[in-house]
Amino acid sequence: MKNKPSMSIIRGLLFTYDIENTDDLEREKIIASRNINDDKELVRLFDELTKPEFLLYTRIEQEWFIDSISHFLATNDNFDAVFKTMSTYFSAPVTDQKNFMRVLLNCLRNYYNASNLKF
Repeated sequence: MKNKPSMSIIRGLLFTYDIENTDDLEREKIIASRNINDDKELVRLFDELTKPEFLLYTRIEQEWFIDSISHFLATNDNFDAVFKTMSTYFSAPVTDQKNFMRVLLNCLRNYYNASNLKF
């Protein structure tokens, strides 16, 4: 049985970037130094900070993240439910929230597929 798509779990995955997250000056510097509106820099940021956390989740949880983002992109959601409830270390606002999520989704799929090859 699959889990229902959830904005709250997407927000949970992005908690790494939230200022409410435990203080970690090195992580804060990394986040603030990236142009999150540039796809290549965003991928670098996800590779560095999201990938290690994502790979700690079970396969079912990983699929839930992927399925949730896919669902909300397919329904043309604007992801305000995620971004309007977060205060981040990003040095600029996310100008295209859907693109941010598309880049995240592609990264998550890559991490999922690469880790599946190890089993």
